[in-house]
Amino acid sequence: MFNFVKKGNIRNWLRTGSDAYHSFGYSEDDTIKIDGLTAAQVKEMRAKAEKHEFQAEVNRMMKLIINSLYRNKEIFLRELISNAADALDKIRLISLTDPSALHANEDLSVRIKADRENKLLHITDTGIGMTKDELMNNLGTIARSGTAEFLSKLMDSSTSTDVQQDLIGQFGVGFYSAFLVADRVVVTSKSNDGEQYIWESDSGSFSITKDPRGPTLKRGTQITLHMKEEAMDFLEPDTLKNLVHKYSQFINFNIYLWQSKTEMVEEPVEEEPKAKEDGA
Repeated sequence: MFNFVKKGNIRNWLRTGSDAYHSFGYSEDDTIKIDGLTAAQVKEMRAKAEKHEFQAEVNRMMKLIINSLYRNKEIFLRELISNAADALDKIRLISLTDPSALHANEDLSVRIKADRENKLLHITDTGIGMTKDELMNNLGTIARSGTAEFLSKLMDSSTSTDVQQDLIGQFGVGFYSAFLVADRVVVTSKSNDGEQYIWESDSGSFSITKDPRGPTLKRGTQITLHMKEEAMDFLEPDTLKNLVHKYSQFINFNIYLWQSKTEMVEEPVEEEPKAKEDGA
């Protein structure tokens, strides 16, 4: 087991029975089950979802990120942990002047869970969360100056991989590095200022819909990655543990890493009753 430390900390979350968090693994496969929803409800929800195309710059940027960093796929975890920490920082800052901001959930942490059986990786934070409009604007568009310069530097063959990684982090587009390892990404988010919404993308386009289960997150964001076959190693306990240690050194919030634990229990064997002897 991990030791609990005050900075960049990781703690095993041992399973003792039912699952500790909800899983939001959506698929075209109607047999996929989601906590709280039947397969038919999932299909209906996705049929009603709003469909959108990415801003042209986003499509271009995602391709550049994938092509430039394909040899260093592990960078996706650094970016997603960093984003989770930023979301936690924001809600903590708000709570300094408005303590009620934490009423939905006073815990400020990140939880990471690998589900190898279903090829999923969940990264959940209890940060500020996003409204529907924020999901649209933050994940579907790049609404900031310097986009052209950023893309130009990313495309420059003389730019080293380390510099490219720094550029991606500085520009705030590290989220899209998730597509280095995932063929589909699902983002479920709940802000204090809105209802819970689900954003989903296969990198070609995206959809958004209100979560029919209601505010299961209370507050925060869960990112679910549907891992590519060649990225399944990132679901291995040791690989994930080492990467979380590596990329959480400067994170000031608790990080919990899920670990399944199987316990062998000896069951007593009941002896069969002896047959009565003849004449007894």
